[in-house]
Amino acid sequence: MAKESKFKRRLKNVGPGAIVAAAIVGPGTVTTASNVGAQFGYALIWALIFSVMATMFLQEMVTRLGVITRKDLSTILREQFSHPVLKWLTILLIISAIVIGSAAYEAGNIVGGAIGLSAFTSLSTEAVAILIGLIAGILLWVGKYKIIERVFIVLILTMTLSFVITAIVIQPDLSAILTEGLVPKVSAGNILLVISLIGTTIVPYTLFLQSSVVQERFKGEEELADSRFDVVTTITICGIISVAIIITAAVAFPLGTEIQDPSVMADQLKPLLGSWAKYVFAVGIFAAGISSAMTAPLASAYATAGALGWERNLRSTKFRLVWIGVLLVGVLFASLGYDPIQLIVFAQYANGLILPFIVLFLMIAMNNRDTLRNHVNSLWVNIVGGLIFLITVTLSLLSFGIF
Repeated sequence: MAKESKFKRRLKNVGPGAIVAAAIVGPGTVTTASNVGAQFGYALIWALIFSVMATMFLQEMVTRLGVITRKDLSTILREQFSHPVLKWLTILLIISAIVIGSAAYEAGNIVGGAIGLSAFTSLSTEAVAILIGLIAGILLWVGKYKIIERVFIVLILTMTLSFVITAIVIQPDLSAILTEGLVPKVSAGNILLVISLIGTTIVPYTLFLQSSVVQERFKGEEELADSRFDVVTTITICGIISVAIIITAAVAFPLGTEIQDPSVMADQLKPLLGSWAKYVFAVGIFAAGISSAMTAPLASAYATAGALGWERNLRSTKFRLVWIGVLLVGVLFASLGYDPIQLIVFAQYANGLILPFIVLFLMIAMNNRDTLRNHVNSLWVNIVGGLIFLITVTLSLLSFGIF
């Protein structure tokens, strides 16, 4: 009974990870995972599993950082340097990269969510984009962490049910998934989608977001195990959702199909599963869009507050001004009819540029005994972190055509 009660307690404390999971599984992930399945079938499932594992390691680090130090990643990075020039360069890097990157993602998130809702309403994508912006704005303006957390839990459950049910009902070839999907293969033909998969899963702003929101739920060292359970559970759900999308696309499309719009997937499922499938999948796309539309502004506000030493208060004027700015940029670009794919690709390039720096700074912070005491990284975690850093550098160079 003791084990059961511990498990139940930990399950009740799941929350911060759901916010981050909702940020990861946005329209960019839906689009990329759909393309992976449509173009290569099950062949790149291994790359997604790697991305999820790498994300889990990085999110565990920032969770430990937030729970033990009671400081977010921005604050830790700002305090890492005593020299004023280095300190302000770090602050500038955090704000420009996270806020600009989040604004770019935000436009893609809102357009992606609008595409999902437009699939089963008569409203235009532009009108739905404004509606999504209003809903996200109202929920964030309320400024109550528990309400925001519960909304994200519902959205993640909605996405899980939508995408996983579709993947099960479509009846994929399980033996093919095991034999084709779990054997790592990289070629000139699939390297860009491998980069995209990793780029849509390991998102820099989620590291800043996680280190902040864990402090709202977990109060100290005694709850560290609960916070780790939260990370492992929710990031695993992320992986399950993304694998479900790949599997669905692999069955629904002939190999080699290129998808420009995630709503195409909903239409493609209709002859296979009936009219209900279109709506189930469209609901999943809408949930992915609206959840990510809330997390990008929230992450920007937390990152800016930490970098500039502001009070971390959801209802403070400065905090609100940051997320309102990011949300307005997203709504503006979305309502002007910009191509969501181009917006998402731009955001991924911004992600590729900043990610290696953030991972390097995080590794330095996670080995600082003055702040983390006996909770610094172990040797094997440092080895894994070092490998992730090298991979992010390589992917960054590849994405910018260096080699």
